[in-house]
Amino acid sequence: MKFALAFLAVLFSGWAAFAQSPEADTLAVVPEGYEMVDSLVYVPQNAVDSLLDGESVWDVLPSGVDVHVSKKTMEAFEEHLAANRSKQVPCFRIRIFFDNKQDSREESDRILSEFRALHPGMAAYRTFQNPFFKVTVGDFRTRSEALAELDVIRGEFPSSFIVKEKMRYPSVGVPETFRVDTVRVLRPISVPEY
Repeated sequence: MKFALAFLAVLFSGWAAFAQSPEADTLAVVPEGYEMVDSLVYVPQNAVDSLLDGESVWDVLPSGVDVHVSKKTMEAFEEHLAANRSKQVPCFRIRIFFDNKQDSREESDRILSEFRALHPGMAAYRTFQNPFFKVTVGDFRTRSEALAELDVIRGEFPSSFIVKEKMRYPSVGVPETFRVDTVRVLRPISVPEY
């Protein structure tokens, strides 16, 4: 089943790339009674990590699974969670803004708002490290994930580049991040009935 879904995703992504290209409208033969229209697709981003920092493993077990644990083990588990709440791991992010001009505060805020409007499902951070304002996006566990997204983001923010930073462990149960993309698809022309 996973193989079939992966195959369909690769097939669709190749078709979507062609459908988005400027040549698609000139090369595609649109059958009579149909039209080419824009359609939104939600492309999943890096999957949420399965590390359980900050979450109780007992709360995420499937229903019907009962685990009997001693009180002492439960206390040790809670202590471990409390001690590691702020633990961070290396990650890759994409820096889309980095400047120290007079108007950098306002510009970084504008860039952050623009990015969030274009990519509502992706994490975005605005930071100040004297004297620079920075806008960094994404929480990628591998450089290859960041590179794949960099190709998309560079179209909107040409000076983007990958940086290595630290992030907190993602929590289980957080909705998966996504990006919204537009593809051209065929749609039947509806004729109004009188």
